[in-house]
Amino acid sequence: MLKIDAHQHFWLYDPKRDTWITDDMSVLQKDYLPAQLEQILKRHDIDGCVVVQSDQSIEENWFQLKNAEANPFIKGIVGWVDLCHENIEQQLAEFKPYTKLKGFRHVLQGEKDRALMLKPEFVRGLHALHVNGYTYDLLVLPDQLKYVIELVDSLPDQKFVIDHLAKPLIKKGQLTPWTDEMKTIAQSPNVYCKVSGMVTEADWANWKASDFTPYLDVVFEAFGTERLMYGSDWPVCEVAGGYDRMLDLVKTYTANLSSTQAEDFWGGTAVRFYGLNDIKE
Repeated sequence: MLKIDAHQHFWLYDPKRDTWITDDMSVLQKDYLPAQLEQILKRHDIDGCVVVQSDQSIEENWFQLKNAEANPFIKGIVGWVDLCHENIEQQLAEFKPYTKLKGFRHVLQGEKDRALMLKPEFVRGLHALHVNGYTYDLLVLPDQLKYVIELVDSLPDQKFVIDHLAKPLIKKGQLTPWTDEMKTIAQSPNVYCKVSGMVTEADWANWKASDFTPYLDVVFEAFGTERLMYGSDWPVCEVAGGYDRMLDLVKTYTANLSSTQAEDFWGGTAVRFYGLNDIKE
């Protein structure tokens, strides 16, 4: 069965740039590069990955493209462009020759304007992504889901994927209004969801598998495996138990999927969503 890790990161740690990595996340205050992840993926028989931006700059795209060129197991890249810029089409044209660049992301969760995604200039940028065949990763927090509902409804032809289940308040055990809003979003067939990043929303040192079951139940019922994909969020998951524990959690939950459902969840959905090439069968 083909397996893809649809969400992870590489970086050369820069304390001035990477201020989001606070002292309580000291395990992340160092370089994380492809050679490290390659060994993890091989250990778990995972065929490839999708690397997602962690710095909001054009330079980030070139950095990840170089990583992908040197490491064939990197099957796709989610980069960054200034979607609000008047020359968005020119920015996209510059990257068109690089076929491993599949889509883009903006760190919406960190914006003071919680509804930035609904600004006309931002929506115009998303329309440019659609015209040029790019996907869009939605990195949002639960308080922004009401805006996501409006956004995805207004752009029914754009392919969206919600990162990290929209970071529900797992540590607090809070399910509402996240549950209803995710179910509403899932009614839009152009929206997918990554089963990723969950452990960092729980009690990092003391979480147990049952903490995640109510949230996983919601997304598996709402999206179905044909619109769900696995992602480790490595190396960020290292703050809350590491890759192996994250993977074991998901493997245990999905143990009773049918063969078709498992093929979708563990690889097929990511391949279809991102249009991944050079995949080992």
